[in-house]
Amino acid sequence: MRTQVAIIGAGPAGLLLGQLLTKQGIDNVILERQTGEYVLGRIRAGVVEKGAADLLDAAGVGARMHREGLIHDGIEVAFGGERHRINFRELVGKSVIVYGQTEITRDLMEGRAAAGAPTIYEAEDVSLHDITGDKPRVRYKKDGAEHEIACDYIAGCDGYHGVSRKSIPDSVLRSFERVYPFGWLGILVEKPPVSDELIYASHERGFALCSMRSHTRSRLYIQCSLEDRVEDWSDERFYAELKRRLDGDAVARLQEGPSFEKSIAPLRSFVAEPMRHGRLFLAGDAAHIVPPTGAKGLNLAASDVYYLWRALSEFYKQGSKASIDAYSARALARVWKAERFSWWMTSMLHRFPDSSGFEQKMQQAELAYLVSSPAAMTSLAENYVGLPY
Repeated sequence: MRTQVAIIGAGPAGLLLGQLLTKQGIDNVILERQTGEYVLGRIRAGVVEKGAADLLDAAGVGARMHREGLIHDGIEVAFGGERHRINFRELVGKSVIVYGQTEITRDLMEGRAAAGAPTIYEAEDVSLHDITGDKPRVRYKKDGAEHEIACDYIAGCDGYHGVSRKSIPDSVLRSFERVYPFGWLGILVEKPPVSDELIYASHERGFALCSMRSHTRSRLYIQCSLEDRVEDWSDERFYAELKRRLDGDAVARLQEGPSFEKSIAPLRSFVAEPMRHGRLFLAGDAAHIVPPTGAKGLNLAASDVYYLWRALSEFYKQGSKASIDAYSARALARVWKAERFSWWMTSMLHRFPDSSGFEQKMQQAELAYLVSSPAAMTSLAENYVGLPY
């Protein structure tokens, strides 16, 4: 098979890049190790920045997001038994959209199918070849047969555990990582949200988050130990612990119901540099991971795709490699700012098991300063709604 861009991974990053390239008339093929049903079954983020929403519109798949998504003009930060609202609309004139990543993936899959662009699911043993030469190739197995795709460029959108980043030599790649000493235990429940906007709660027992996927579906989290197992947490135990960490009004509004999804996610900050090696580009989780506290994972993948889409379009339409050569530096400049924001939110809101009394007092002072300073709230709002591309 011959194509212009081979895309590894059919998650949101790969699908979005493929859709944008297809609309530009640039041929591309997506390879995915899992089935389409498996990809749709992954529960992920639900907050969409303005820039990411605009990119979905540019890809022609934003209609349902605007129809069903929830526009949020702010968040609430809770500590000391009280809640404090940070108004994005007043502070920076922007909002975010709450719309599940699963739904974005579905919209992108349907858009790709409508465009007739090829996605090869259950592609096994994917390997990348000659990525520093002029004729890179991707090999894979499907239904017991071996296949090869010849291409101009390869986009590695296959996540943290994918083959793309592993194809870059250790002598070239540098990795930076912070693993946090706790996880998030999250549940999905068919009950209305506790509040109209997300509640980020800092408590002596640990962090909690009241989020949502729709007007009738809630996504609830509590900070937990990395040693905990999902089976250790009945719904009753989860709700009892959540209520200990929320203010009285939130507890009164909390509607309990049976969870239909429950999982524990470890938290880490991770960045790999560079995000380009030869004719291979990394995008999304293949290049970086953020803790979910700042709602940046999906949105960072979208900004990578923006830079890569523009670079490839410039090459194929104008014959210029300037943006291709600048891709890694441009993407990483924004990545590190989002990493900083996610690290800061995580550090401010969670209880660290080894923190001293002084460090706990610093957290309290940070929170008190945040909600009393228009400048501090503006900084949070500016980062939360998304820095410009």
